Amino acid sequence: MQKFISIALIILFTGMAHAATCKSHKYYEKDYQRVWCSASGGTTEYVLPDKARVDCVTETHAIEFDFAQKWAESIGQSLYYGKKLNKQPGIVLIVENGTKDAKYINRLKTVAEDSNISLWFMTPDDMSGK
Repeated sequence: MQKFISIALIILFTGMAHAATCKSHKYYEKDYQRVWCSASGGTTEYVLPDKARVDCVTETHAIEFDFAQKWAESIGQSLYYGKKLNKQPGIVLIVENGTKDAKYINRLKTVAEDSNISLWFMTPDDMSGK
């Protein structure tokens, strides 16, 4: 019984954390993916043999989408996806808080330049065609 209660609490808190994250953003990450990837002629949620999911695959790029505060995480994922698909790694950084997110943009640009990662940026204004 104790194990069941522990699992139920984990599920409850995970769901609450997810809901809080969604409320703190203007759109879901998957919405940004869908809009950008469709406009770029790509495929969303491409599944690799190891079950990893690439957010968007175009003819030339394997692309990871992340909100600005997750800039560091996006680097590793894009490099891995690019390597696995023999494509150029890319990141679409979602910028919802211009001034606050500037430090993340600068950090990402520094690493991306040295690592040959293509960068794009999206804001809620880019979602008008959603």
